[in-house]
Amino acid sequence: MQSIFHNFFFLPMYNFLVFLVDIIPGGNIGVAVILLTILVKLALFPLSQKSISTQAKMRKIEPEMKRIKEKHKDQKEQSQKIMELYKEHNLNPFSGCFLILLQLPVIFALYYVFRGGFVFSADTLYSFVSLPTSINTSFLGIDLVKKSVVIALLAGITQYFQIRLSMPTAPKKEAGKELTFQEEFARNMSVQMKYIFPPMVFFISYSLSSAIALYWVISNLFAIGQEMYVRKLAEVKK
Repeated sequence: MQSIFHNFFFLPMYNFLVFLVDIIPGGNIGVAVILLTILVKLALFPLSQKSISTQAKMRKIEPEMKRIKEKHKDQKEQSQKIMELYKEHNLNPFSGCFLILLQLPVIFALYYVFRGGFVFSADTLYSFVSLPTSINTSFLGIDLVKKSVVIALLAGITQYFQIRLSMPTAPKKEAGKELTFQEEFARNMSVQMKYIFPPMVFFISYSLSSAIALYWVISNLFAIGQEMYVRKLAEVKK
């Protein structure tokens, strides 16, 4: 497993970053990280676009799901009707899980690439990749090898807006009416993702190098732009 991760995730990311640093004038690490992030996100674009489209459709059928839950109190019957609704709209609510699982090794690979402090070694390079003649770790006055509270804060803020834009509407508690287990779980998950995960991203970003925090910022901004693009595309198709 470790060999698979090293050969298929770490080495390609490592070599790609070195290649970008080598061809960028002045060998600016910040520009290389931004380009690497955008290119990785573009490679995953078809999968993430499908996931975003699924979430948009889920939000669209929320009124129908609410009517099913009000009409069918039996949990088994309710689940069956909801699954029929998914099938009718050609929806797979778990389609986003594959994208998340796919991105995890990519994020870990980037972490291992960045944690070396950008001291590149020829031993881990492909034969067609050259060592950069110059490396500049300063980006907008910030040394990307060190921690930066500013970039870490931007990572947390952009993560909050990305989650707020992409998360489905949480079920609301109504007076005299109890939420089902699924609704309560969805509501708690929504609250935790919106108000707990962004601070976690800030502290994680600040505890690591600024390069990883910069990756997180650019990744979140790309995801926000992609979400808005897919939503606009869905509106045009109506």
